[in-house]
Amino acid sequence: MGQLYLVRHGQASFGADDYDQLSELGQRQSIRLGQYLHQTATEQFGDVLKFEAVFMGSLKRHRQTWEGIAQGAQLQNAPEVWPELNEYDSHALIETIHPEPLPKPDNPEMYKHHFRLLRTALQKWMAGETQPKGMPHYAEFAAGIQAVLKHIRENHQGRVLVVSSGGPISTAVGQVLQAPAETSIELNLRIRNTALTEFVFTPSRHMLLSYNNLPHLDHPDHRGWVTFA
Repeated sequence: MGQLYLVRHGQASFGADDYDQLSELGQRQSIRLGQYLHQTATEQFGDVLKFEAVFMGSLKRHRQTWEGIAQGAQLQNAPEVWPELNEYDSHALIETIHPEPLPKPDNPEMYKHHFRLLRTALQKWMAGETQPKGMPHYAEFAAGIQAVLKHIRENHQGRVLVVSSGGPISTAVGQVLQAPAETSIELNLRIRNTALTEFVFTPSRHMLLSYNNLPHLDHPDHRGWVTFA
């Protein structure tokens, strides 16, 4: 039976001109996750951590997160890049219901306002009521995630790592649980940076083991490293 780890990227640069860039904390989160995975493999299995395959989206924050994990875990894999693992465009989504430019969020109320708009925009996109500029239809987005999972089931039997974003990971979890598409919104808005989600899989299906865990940040020294953006 195979094991699949899905990792959300480290903290990005929410509110900055270039969101698709890990913050300094995001880089530390990624390295720390790699260190944890390496340590756990050594302690539990008495062996060096190995992944049969690594997959990631094509976004900068995915690559930077993988590089941090690889550094911390002493991994040498060459990841396969699948654009299907890229996040949806939150700005394009919000523009479908709020065409006027939003000010940069710089206080708690502005952050809440941003995510209230995003929640509504996601609901309308999923229902087929809007079509954000430059984005696929929701059915195409979901089919891309299904294609990645199918590829992993049919081509791998060991330990596999996926580095992606909250949208694709929450969509994958919803699909495995056969939950309504809207369930992925609630899952997505609560997923934390560098959180681990675990599936086991056979050639015919994936099964959820855990969701949104941060075992690498459990120590008191790292509790201030827990972030959501």
